[in-house]
Amino acid sequence: MKVPGRIYISENMAERSLQNDQALQQVVNVAQLPGIQRFSLAMPDIHWGYGFPIGGVAATDLDEGVISPGGVGYDINCGVRIAATSLEFDFVKPKIESLITNLFQSIPTGVGAHGAIKKLSQKELKKILSHGSHWALENDLGDSSDVEFTEENGVLKNADLDSISDRAIERGIDQVGTLGSGNHFCEIDIVEEIYDENAAGIFGLFKNQIVVQIHTGSRGLGYQICDDYLKTILMANKAYGFSLPDKQLACAPINSPEGKRYLGAMQAAANFAWNNRQVIMHLAKKSFLKTFNITPNELGFKLVYDVCHNIAKIEEHNIEGKLKRVCVHRKGATRAFPPKSNLIPDKYRQIGQPVLIPGDMGRYSFVSVGTEKAMQDTFGSSCHGAGRNLSRTKALKDAKNRNIIEELNRRGIVIQASGYKTIAEEMPDAYKDVSEVVDIMHNEGITRKVVKLKPIGVIKG
Repeated sequence: MKVPGRIYISENMAERSLQNDQALQQVVNVAQLPGIQRFSLAMPDIHWGYGFPIGGVAATDLDEGVISPGGVGYDINCGVRIAATSLEFDFVKPKIESLITNLFQSIPTGVGAHGAIKKLSQKELKKILSHGSHWALENDLGDSSDVEFTEENGVLKNADLDSISDRAIERGIDQVGTLGSGNHFCEIDIVEEIYDENAAGIFGLFKNQIVVQIHTGSRGLGYQICDDYLKTILMANKAYGFSLPDKQLACAPINSPEGKRYLGAMQAAANFAWNNRQVIMHLAKKSFLKTFNITPNELGFKLVYDVCHNIAKIEEHNIEGKLKRVCVHRKGATRAFPPKSNLIPDKYRQIGQPVLIPGDMGRYSFVSVGTEKAMQDTFGSSCHGAGRNLSRTKALKDAKNRNIIEELNRRGIVIQASGYKTIAEEMPDAYKDVSEVVDIMHNEGITRKVVKLKPIGVIKG
């Protein structure tokens, strides 16, 4: 190990979830990456992943360090956005089933989902890959303020379209505005509890308010880019003489031809994902207007924030007392920048960056804010969700002879999905209790809790 491994977790959670999980070994493996700085980190939602653990964070030196697709993952810029409305629960409750039906009909879900908007030409798709969520605004699929409240303003400007395979383009061309499958969702929540009235007010959140939470990423395009470069970079490892404990950590020097091409292609996939969530948000807004027959002013639909949690970005951090530009890999981890950061919206600068932490579809989610301690200790990073407690195979086994839909209905949650298998794989029991995860980061001072959200309706792939 070139640096220590540091895991944020409680003793009880570690005993329950890490005893038979290879994620601990993956923290050790990541600590052996060339040029890694300070720590190999893992958040409390840690579980086994490809190469890096889910919940893993690592920063590498730009001159001597590497970039690793395994430190980003297959779903590049998988992320979460929350939009607030002016509506309250009592107004929405009588029509929640109609709202979920309209959302399910408007937002394509499931494996290979397509057709949310008209099929794009390759030229138009490449505009998305370079412009990110600005493309949606240019096509009347959002409001001008949306990009202000999106991480990186919804675009990484060094995307390299020449580094993307024809197959990746082919897979993404009809998937704009689609959720996909697995743990991706569009969820209707109510603000159940407020911990910080000031911060909640600045975010435009109030008790019993209806908000929309969207979780998805770069779909088949991002998957293909990751797959392409894992093969390319695995071959390059031999040329660079790296000796790594796991081939899934295949990496290349950041300034090498392979490293530069992967970084440029990954940034293009990130732009696709931001635009994807932007289009889905627009479709969700239309579903609200249709369901309740109200005006946009009455709906008051506004983006609170959008964060990504599968990405590698060049950032400036304090390394041994000096500010240094490094490549921060966040694999199932969320950026959590502090108050006064010039990389978060002006409106939020006095309280810190919103950190959006979805839980499971049967319990709750949280909005927190980043802190200065996060910048000091975790490269400005925090947890990204509850973290799986059961594999999908084990969840399916445990769901046998149970009716998960009825169980959710008894909790006051309406669900629609492309198939029951996804519902079973994603049942609440398959995840850790997100409140434990969030409390660990809150008690450590990495993030600070603002509000708790409770689900009342969800669509899934």
